[in-house]
Amino acid sequence: MRPIAARLLGDITGAVPHDLAPDTEATGFAWNSRQVRPGDVFLCIRGERVDGHDFAAQAVGAGAAFALAERPVSVPHLLVPNVVGAVARIGLAFRDRFQGRVVGVTGSNGKTSTKEFLAAALSVRGPVLKTVGNRNTEIASPLVWTEAESDMTHAVIEMAMRGFGQIRQLAMIARPHVGVVTNIGWSHLEMVGSREGIAKAKSELLEVLPEDGIAVLWREDPFQPQLRAASPAPVRTFGFSEGSDCRLLQVEPDGLEACRVQGACFGRRFSGRVPAAGRHMALNAAASVLVAALEGVDPQDAIDAIAAVRLPPMRMEVRQWRGATLLLDAYNSSPTSLSAALEVLQSAPCGGRRWAVVGEMRELGEYSATAHREALQDLRRRNLHGWCLVGEAFAGFRGELGQEGAFAADASEAREFLRRLQPGDVCLVKGSRALELERALEGEPE
Repeated sequence: MRPIAARLLGDITGAVPHDLAPDTEATGFAWNSRQVRPGDVFLCIRGERVDGHDFAAQAVGAGAAFALAERPVSVPHLLVPNVVGAVARIGLAFRDRFQGRVVGVTGSNGKTSTKEFLAAALSVRGPVLKTVGNRNTEIASPLVWTEAESDMTHAVIEMAMRGFGQIRQLAMIARPHVGVVTNIGWSHLEMVGSREGIAKAKSELLEVLPEDGIAVLWREDPFQPQLRAASPAPVRTFGFSEGSDCRLLQVEPDGLEACRVQGACFGRRFSGRVPAAGRHMALNAAASVLVAALEGVDPQDAIDAIAAVRLPPMRMEVRQWRGATLLLDAYNSSPTSLSAALEVLQSAPCGGRRWAVVGEMRELGEYSATAHREALQDLRRRNLHGWCLVGEAFAGFRGELGQEGAFAADASEAREFLRRLQPGDVCLVKGSRALELERALEGEPE
């Protein structure tokens, strides 16, 4: 980020400076005092358990230039009525300066992967601004605009939700020309009550599109009609079905870390390698090829650019462990993504035995018990050598595991199960982020 003077941030947010020289410059933003870099503005966010104001002195001691706060703190700061609201104003101010085209991305699964594929495909046209990592919340997403440069042709903005109204807020800042909904699954069902509620919340991205914009939807999504009805803009689709604007004609495994695809986008054939395994990842690539084609990129050039993407860690990341191969997908989990990951495991090249460590799925509300029972039934159908269920949501099924099943309370106990693996085996490790299943691999030689 180019340096921003405290005076400018004060003007944008309507803040009152305290013990702060107006020409003090900031070069980034942080809201975790343990992750502060020199020159950051420390955002004093009030959370459910932690109040960032209590860590302002620690952040400045670690190199932060000053704080953005809702109440006086003991270090140089800008005082605002609401920090999250001030962040939104900062995002709006810098978005107003951006002259390129904007693509918004949301969905229950595949947001980050699709965002990475999209940014690569659109880079054929020129430099692309994109959400960093998975910084897709009401705090992190608006700040991506402070990274924009004048030569960027596109921006790809990932948008997450934990309830109604959040995606609308992010979309009103981003003002996208194109809105992509990857799918409607089960994530955050607890917050919105039903899959219909999830579709309604995701539709908020589409509702803010201009009439000359474009909505991009998965053709086979059962909620596609509901999403389509929410968009004032024309709809284009991707999928496997005839009639898809970007249609996948063939998807084949290419080792453990990729798949090869053939397809047609507006009648133009393309083929190439998607750097992630599974039909669900091929769909994310198809959505990206479609958007790129709508923005003037040849579909073959788009898939060639996607082939070079390196996805963030813990998303079907391949690791070697005690001679076995692990598919580490411990960033998050839902019924939809678990089923897709098990499909990859079942089709993966394997010289030994197939195993799975499956952690509980969070934020499913009243559907939680049903979802976890269905996950157990799905595991039984997969003809795996063995599997381990991890977490309290699976505890009630301990009497139903049979000879091939096991139960672990947490990642530490799951490590004991993993020690059964032998060279040549392949094992999926998947669970919700709160479980931190990657800790089961700590202290073991790769």
